[in-house]
Amino acid sequence: MEETKVPKVQRIAADLRTKIRQGVYPPGSALPQVRELQESEGVAYQTARDVYRVLEDEGLIISRRGEGTFVSPILGKIHRDGTGRYIKSAREEAGARGAFAAEIARLGMTSNATTVISRERPPKRVAEILGTHRAAKALARARVMRADATVVQVATSYFPGDVAFGTQLEQQDTGDGGSKSRLAELGYQQTSIRESIDVRPPSKTEAESLGISADRLVYEITHVGLTEGGRAVEVCVHVMPITLWSLSYEWPIDLPSA
Repeated sequence: MEETKVPKVQRIAADLRTKIRQGVYPPGSALPQVRELQESEGVAYQTARDVYRVLEDEGLIISRRGEGTFVSPILGKIHRDGTGRYIKSAREEAGARGAFAAEIARLGMTSNATTVISRERPPKRVAEILGTHRAAKALARARVMRADATVVQVATSYFPGDVAFGTQLEQQDTGDGGSKSRLAELGYQQTSIRESIDVRPPSKTEAESLGISADRLVYEITHVGLTEGGRAVEVCVHVMPITLWSLSYEWPIDLPSA
């Protein structure tokens, strides 16, 4: 029986994947333009685009609009452990300014963010979660978040005004452990977390901030931090390219009786 031929997309992707893994194309290096890949491999333009799409879905490369295609500085994906990332010891690890900074530090990279702090009316659904009047202002912290120089996430956190106004949450540097540690010091320790996840195309503004094309997909994670009394004191909307992140959660079920 004649050996089944490997599809061109998979064959070319496998060759590039090997070269990336072996360091022929090191992290951050430029890959051939799509047209150059098409000509060197003797394939259709769409085939060359599909090759890069396969590798981008695997988290091995990133496409920057107007600049080209590059090997991702993070080979694979950033692992977001939804179970343990907010535990005090994890979010304050080595003086980290919160869960995101700790995750990036574990990769041997440096986290940084451009943060815009404002007092504003939050979106309707956020106000409903916070239990505030639709006209009431909340403290908003809008961040463009990076691992070294690569933008990997945009996120906006909202806090009720009566909790956050006039506190360190209005400062650029929220200190060790980030907002959750400051809220605990203010008497609003979060004892439970609720998250909902959607997958959708990015808005035009999100795509521009993340440096991705509008046809890529992002995770939208709506994170809610609740006190022991059940009050929501933080709502954060995270927007993250699915090509750069993997998500995991773990919780016990059906625990045996004591």
